[in-house]
Amino acid sequence: MAEIVYPPVITLAKAAFAGIRVKVDEVGGEHIPRTGGAVLASNHVSYLDFLFCGLAAQPSKRLVRFMAKESVFRHKISGPLMRGMKHISVDRAAGAGAFAAAVKALRDGEVVGVFPEATVSRSFLLKDFKFGAARMAAEAEVPLVPMIVWGTQRYWSKENPRDLTRRNNPVLLRVGEPLNPTKSDDPAEVTAEMKSRMAVLLEEAIESDPYRPKGQDDKWWLPASKGGTAPTPEDAAILEKAEVEERIKQARAQARVVAEARVKARAKAKAKAAAKKKA
Repeated sequence: MAEIVYPPVITLAKAAFAGIRVKVDEVGGEHIPRTGGAVLASNHVSYLDFLFCGLAAQPSKRLVRFMAKESVFRHKISGPLMRGMKHISVDRAAGAGAFAAAVKALRDGEVVGVFPEATVSRSFLLKDFKFGAARMAAEAEVPLVPMIVWGTQRYWSKENPRDLTRRNNPVLLRVGEPLNPTKSDDPAEVTAEMKSRMAVLLEEAIESDPYRPKGQDDKWWLPASKGGTAPTPEDAAILEKAEVEERIKQARAQARVVAEARVKARAKAKAKAAAKKKA
């Protein structure tokens, strides 16, 4: 089927990047295979990571189908675009369907993009990884390609200033050699090896970043271990736990509101039926 949506989106993105003079520095793009399925696993430091991770596949002339939370697909603007680009919706409460869809896409020869950390890292270092990327690569019998994106957090990251028009910002893409997991491999071990390789790539990207903070207030994007003011991984984990607990609390409150509304609706319908019967 012809790609109607994806190529124009890429063209627009490149034009936007050129307009603000994004300085993309890519190393290792040749590790993304030119044909056949592959899992592209990246770290996650910004809400814009998928845009730049997709650029990493351009030398291989591949389009990446990213796995993204299903709420993005419900949005009136992003939803049609996500579906048009054949990205894969992930319902975190029922992930089996997304896993099956990803494996099918891989077997059909697609490159599937995954963020093993699941959510944006507040520390800008690697968080704990989910095993899904390793499992789907093994199930579909395709390469698992690790990569790092760095510098995108200066545009838009969690709980930090958003600056989508930041000019002359360096964005570093580092793609590593593929792993080739099999169904007999332990997903935890494959994931640990992938994370180890990504840690090396991340260190290299950080050290190669030409951007320097303009002052103490401009160190928020830099990990604490590198002299920045980002939360440490330990503090970030505490913040994330509190965020999850608050999300659960809100979901339960919303569920109670819905349940109460249903009870009231049933009572109203029952009273109406009784009144009609009396009449």
